[in-house]
Amino acid sequence: MKKQYWALAMIAVAMVACGQQSGQNQAQAKPLKDNSSNPDYQKGIELVAKNDCLSCHKIEDKMLGPSYRQVANKYENNEANIKMLANKVIQGGQGVWGPVPMTAHPQLSEADAQQMIKYIFLLKN
Repeated sequence: MKKQYWALAMIAVAMVACGQQSGQNQAQAKPLKDNSSNPDYQKGIELVAKNDCLSCHKIEDKMLGPSYRQVANKYENNEANIKMLANKVIQGGQGVWGPVPMTAHPQLSEADAQQMIKYIFLLKN
């Protein structure tokens, strides 16, 4: 069990190192509708790109974590879900999308994490 954990941890570290170079381009993938004038979309892209989110998530495709579109399609866009998901981003979590844990991001403010979730919800099908 320890070997599997360390192997996953090493993969995640490698992906973080590689993912930070191209994060801005991945964050700006085309949404299904034009949200470019929406301030939640613009601020969300900025926050996602400057953090390590794109090391484990993509907009369209599942990677280590679910795609942003999968998250947006799973949850209703409401205040309760925005707060709940922002809390998961900050504290980390495991089990909803499989056995790979999401790393905690305690450096993020609650407002920034909520802004990121609002951006993700704009990607809903």
